[in-house]
Amino acid sequence: MRIALYQPDIPQNTGTILRMAACLDIPVDVIGPAGFDMSERSLRRSALDYLAFVDLTRHVSWATFRAAVKGAVPPPRIILLSSKAATDYLDFKFAPADILLLGRESAGVPTAVHDSVDGRIAIPMRTGLRSLNIAVAAAMVTGEALRQTRAG
Repeated sequence: MRIALYQPDIPQNTGTILRMAACLDIPVDVIGPAGFDMSERSLRRSALDYLAFVDLTRHVSWATFRAAVKGAVPPPRIILLSSKAATDYLDFKFAPADILLLGRESAGVPTAVHDSVDGRIAIPMRTGLRSLNIAVAAAMVTGEALRQTRAG
């Protein structure tokens, strides 16, 4: 299981996700460019002292991220969390090698990225409301994915 952040906009959300990933021992990929300074110093400000415990990989673009994961064994599926998806995350069957992809807080992911993923899932919400905070959504879906894949 991995978490991938596509061009994140808000350092505090990224920091929260990095702290969660550190605590749960889940690697994180950040796909650039980010909407904020991604230096170690800046990330330490948002991820606090948890940054040292995160398996963090930075990618300069979607293309470099795709190339990096293409040869992984077992081959991962990229699963996009999207408010536009038709599949409820609770009805989705996760696999241990899945990568949970979260888009920009301000704009999600572009159509080309949306169309190239292996699955799209949504968190069902009350009609008329747009979306949850990205860190909250990441925690909810990661928890369900871990429940399914770490059960023994």
